[in-house]
Amino acid sequence: MAKSISQIMRCLSINRGHSIAELSLLINKSIPNITGIINRLLDANLVVEQGLAPSTGGRRAQRFALNVAQLPYVLSIAIDQYYTSFGVYDISGNPICAIKNIYNPLKNTKEAFNKLIECCRTFVAQYGRQQICMIGLSMPGFIDSRTGVNNSYPQSDSFHNLREGLQRLLDVPVVVENDSVAIAMAEKSFGAQKYAKDLLVVNLNWGVGLGIIIDGKLFKGHSGHAGEFSHIPLADTELLCSCGKRGCLEVSASLITALTAVVKRIDKGEPSLLAVTYQQNGSITGDEFIEAVNLGDQLAVEEAQKIAGMLGKGIATLIHIINPQYITISGRGAKMNAILLPEIQIAIQKYAIPHIARFTQIIISDIENPQLIGTYALAVYELDFSTITAYSLASTLPNQ
Repeated sequence: MAKSISQIMRCLSINRGHSIAELSLLINKSIPNITGIINRLLDANLVVEQGLAPSTGGRRAQRFALNVAQLPYVLSIAIDQYYTSFGVYDISGNPICAIKNIYNPLKNTKEAFNKLIECCRTFVAQYGRQQICMIGLSMPGFIDSRTGVNNSYPQSDSFHNLREGLQRLLDVPVVVENDSVAIAMAEKSFGAQKYAKDLLVVNLNWGVGLGIIIDGKLFKGHSGHAGEFSHIPLADTELLCSCGKRGCLEVSASLITALTAVVKRIDKGEPSLLAVTYQQNGSITGDEFIEAVNLGDQLAVEEAQKIAGMLGKGIATLIHIINPQYITISGRGAKMNAILLPEIQIAIQKYAIPHIARFTQIIISDIENPQLIGTYALAVYELDFSTITAYSLASTLPNQ
């Protein structure tokens, strides 16, 4: 019974309101079983009536939702190569406070880890251990979510055994996952194609990542590392990749690639809206580059077109291998949607077999902060709902 209670509360958290019949289909339990559990959750004030579902021709069914006022929060942390973002969400994924973004480059991992812990402690102190019941963290790297280990870092590094370190220092349960898996989870839970059976989610950021959903479920492969899209050797150059290999897609199809090219061209005297920013600050941020692209700056547009074309070449390969119903472009770079989609489509026409490619639809995500909201969803999927109230569900719901 405790497992069924957790299944129902998990469905009501991420997918919001449901009728008893919908819950029965979602977790494959009988309607009488679901009805009994819902009644007990109502008595415990953990679930509330949400109103009647839309009419399907017969009697309109009552929908139910979690009583979020009686339930604690999830702290979601999204890390990339340069920035760390923090968001606090209620159990149903509604933001509790403004998102906090800090510049926290991973180049100096000791300093980055110390800043991470400092911010986490601030949030835990602000909301209290009883109010933050779970921490979800996602970041780049070869992450084993079962152990919470990031194998991209040596064992001596604080970012290696990340889950154990955070739980020891913060005394809160922690879930650790790859950033692209988190973004795929955001699309699966909240995206326009959340009901799609086969969906690939491309994470265009400083690097290029991939989240895979097959038959409606996250697919991570035998050892949990499926989706290393950026390290397929498709680049037109033999430049050394961050993984230590040459010719990876990432060296030709990432924001870092575009920013590096923009700086080189500005240094040569080419005109750009970004020249003043670069001369004043000595660098250009990803957001500044994306804004210049969307404003039509010729130099920025040209470099965005190049990485979009290479991304399309990689996507053509994915279409041949997976034959998915949808491919969604997400991540920081998705904000360049006006440039991305045409260039990707041109590359697909060039490199993909038309008979196969016509069955896949390319979509640009419109989810804000996908890594944060996806990390929240991953945390909720791992949450033991029997432990998140002041008194256990077992004592609240007797004879269970």
